[in-house]
Amino acid sequence: MRASPPSHLPSLSLSSSNNPTLDKMRDPVISLSFPPSLSTKPTLEEIRVWAQSFNLSLSLFFPPSLSTKPTLEEIRVWAQSFDKLMKNPAGRNVFREFLRTEYSEENMLFWLACEDLKQEMNKNTVEEKARMIYEDYISILSPKEVSLDSRVREVINRKIQEPTPHTFDDAQLQIYTLMHRDSYPRFLNSSLYRSLLHPGSRTSSEL
Repeated sequence: MRASPPSHLPSLSLSSSNNPTLDKMRDPVISLSFPPSLSTKPTLEEIRVWAQSFNLSLSLFFPPSLSTKPTLEEIRVWAQSFDKLMKNPAGRNVFREFLRTEYSEENMLFWLACEDLKQEMNKNTVEEKARMIYEDYISILSPKEVSLDSRVREVINRKIQEPTPHTFDDAQLQIYTLMHRDSYPRFLNSSLYRSLLHPGSRTSSEL
């Protein structure tokens, strides 16, 4: 059985914190969870304030479907290399949509969360975000657990004792490589990508 988080870590409960805002933002990459008591959804400005208070990118709060439509030139570039796809915001969003159809969206969500962590400089916030990433993507109890080998898990369990912005670098690289070798080729051959590359044509399933 793979190891659970070391018991001697500093006490920090993110699953049930004393900070309502932090609780609402527990999974910012997927969606916001609002209490049933709210009669209306929060405004964009309210969400912006919450994001800024935790130094999170506002773009992480919105699903790919709300993003700007990519240009044909961008779409063609995605086929040149996986690196170019991942460096392009629109490309990442479309690829994430594809991963969702394969029930592996957690790989992209984990990668994005690691990128966000690496931009953080505040020690306390690093600790909070690192624990959130561990609970959401590393813990064997999480439904969004990503597939990592035992060596990488051992490294994480050691580094998480004193987390830094680069605590998950090895794991992030392993997931990046997995998406590159496994999911990316299928993405390029998918009806989703072909429909973007040739918007005027009809797929064989539509004929």
